[in-house]
Amino acid sequence: MRDTASPPTVAEAVGPGGERRRRRLGIRAQTTIAASIIVALALIVGAIAFVQILTSTIHDTAGNAAETRLDELADRIDDQRDATWDDLDDEYVLILNRDGDVIAASEEAEDEHRGASAPVVNLNDFRGRDGSDTAPLAVQIDGEPRIAAIEDLDDDQILLLAVSIEDQMATVSTVITLLAIGVPLVMALVALVTWLVVGRALAPVTRIRAEVQQITAEQLGRRVPVPHTRDEVATLALTMNGMLDRLDASATAQRRFVSDASHELRSPIATIRQHAELALAYPEATTEAELAEVVHSEGLRLQGLVDALLLLARLDEGVTQRRESVDLDDILLAEASRLKALGVEVDARGITPGRVNGDPRLLAQLVRNLTDNAARHARSRVGLSIESTPTTVTILIDDDGAGITPAEREQVFDRFVRLDAARARDAGGSGLGLAIVREIAQATGGRVDIAESPWGGARFRVTLPAS
Repeated sequence: MRDTASPPTVAEAVGPGGERRRRRLGIRAQTTIAASIIVALALIVGAIAFVQILTSTIHDTAGNAAETRLDELADRIDDQRDATWDDLDDEYVLILNRDGDVIAASEEAEDEHRGASAPVVNLNDFRGRDGSDTAPLAVQIDGEPRIAAIEDLDDDQILLLAVSIEDQMATVSTVITLLAIGVPLVMALVALVTWLVVGRALAPVTRIRAEVQQITAEQLGRRVPVPHTRDEVATLALTMNGMLDRLDASATAQRRFVSDASHELRSPIATIRQHAELALAYPEATTEAELAEVVHSEGLRLQGLVDALLLLARLDEGVTQRRESVDLDDILLAEASRLKALGVEVDARGITPGRVNGDPRLLAQLVRNLTDNAARHARSRVGLSIESTPTTVTILIDDDGAGITPAEREQVFDRFVRLDAARARDAGGSGLGLAIVREIAQATGGRVDIAESPWGGARFRVTLPAS
């Protein structure tokens, strides 16, 4: 439970009735924020790197110029010890002793260092650990940024030259100011463009969502609009339309199934009621034995329908009792014995060993439905056989009846479908037996199809994965 004393998080807001609701940023806002942060980080890092590179370039350029000029001055001073400094008015030049005392200075440096006991810069800063001179250094002299360099002269004197970089550093300051203004503007522009682009990209999604909200169980014929962008959103719309097609077909099949089931269940109930009403109205017209026979036969029919519907419901939900190794040859041999006991001629010579993984009760139901169907439609005989490969086991059920036309071979697996010929020969059939066969085969990882039997009738072929 949330601590009532703790403050609400940023993602929470107070809704109607005082309820707290957690609000999540949408994809548009998330994308805009993410893009802005990434661009901001890139711009800031780039700006810092640019300023550092620019500053380093200015220092290197000024340092190289200082060293070149320093060499010229050193040669001049060594050659002309008594030369005047009249042409050095605009340069900051000092001659120091080893202690750092000023011996001579240019006009620019003279005023600052006249009478001073030490220079503005520390000579130790120009010396490496081994005592050698280091590269030019950035220093502040009289509040002005300069690049200073030194060189040893004869008589243990040191020549120091400081080159002003005030103008260059002013340029750097201007660049920093422009970057400080430009980076936020670019960030704002990126955020605006990202917001608009993502909004436009998500506009079809909004239309799809609005259309989906209008679709109900009674309006499954409606479809979402498909944008002409040929992108992921268009693919999503096509996928949703495909899903709606399947839902529409499933709903139609379900309604038809419920209607057919109601009709099939109503028939035995109506038969029982009619005979009961007849017995009540005309007791002499029927006997208790006749009424009991009708009730018993129709009750069995009703029970068979209910059992079949419950089995189909479990199969639709993907529920199977158990999976274990099952010998299909044992099931087929048992069915062959049962049919022979009912007076049906059975050819079982093709039954060979075959083992699969599945629910033994469901597989027995599959074989029972196929053999009963073959026995009902056969003229004189039924054939049972098994064909095996290293990966599959195939059950073959043949009859010598009228067969099934290619156009009807897929139709017979639909629920409550009975062909006219079948209706004439089997007035009590429910039309669920072959539908159950297909569902069991699929639940076991196999398939079922129909071909023409070598005897001229139908051949039902169930192919299952071998164990």
